[in-house]
Amino acid sequence: MVFWEGYVSDELMGTIAPIALYWIYGGAYMLMPPLKRYRLHTKREEEEKNIVDLPTVVKGVLFQQLLQAAVVKLLFLVTSDSKPSEPVTQPPIYLQLLQILIGMFVMDTWQYFVHRYLHTNTYLYRHIHSYHHRLVVPYAIGALYNHPLEGLLVDTVGGAISFLVSGMSARTGVYFFCISVMKTVDDHCGLWLPGNIFHIFFEYNCAYHDIHHSLRGLKYNYSQPFFPFWDKILGTYVPYQLVRREDGGLESVPLKKLD
Repeated sequence: MVFWEGYVSDELMGTIAPIALYWIYGGAYMLMPPLKRYRLHTKREEEEKNIVDLPTVVKGVLFQQLLQAAVVKLLFLVTSDSKPSEPVTQPPIYLQLLQILIGMFVMDTWQYFVHRYLHTNTYLYRHIHSYHHRLVVPYAIGALYNHPLEGLLVDTVGGAISFLVSGMSARTGVYFFCISVMKTVDDHCGLWLPGNIFHIFFEYNCAYHDIHHSLRGLKYNYSQPFFPFWDKILGTYVPYQLVRREDGGLESVPLKKLD
């Protein structure tokens, strides 16, 4: 039993919930006070280094989410084998957890190799992936700011493949897509808050991804959004150390020389 049962279908919830959660969770980060002690970058760095303004980022994300909603709606339409009025038997909790873990592995695999190729192919980087790196200092609601083609290929198609390969039900898909969105937002939030559950359970986090967004780290830490195992296996892994800056904030310092 879930709170939306009897009001909206799992398919509709799986379409709208990740989008709503993106703006709620990301917006909460954006509305926080300065919290300078926990920031990986100062507000001044954000203003000086980023080469795209906030309204452009918001419009870009909204357009990507429009495409995302269309693909997810189509995905559920093709995979659903029950009528709206029929109750759907959900798999046991342990199986849902296993399917989510499989989905995480599939998504990490898809995104690592596509993301890395977007960096190694000069044409694709210049004309497509460089959009995302216009945010040298990432922030929460800029997590999904990409060229529309990249957003469709990396995030939306990657999520669809993860859903299909893992064999999730629509309801399990709601959980998986929402976790994925929250994790992606958190990885770009630029805040190292104490007690953050994502920092506790995942080695891949905002400090790890911050290395990749730095100008010297573009060839490293391609993994996203859950685990860094492909970076470790294929030699693109750069661990970090958080050090206190003179202004009282934090800095993610690579523990490996970057070429």
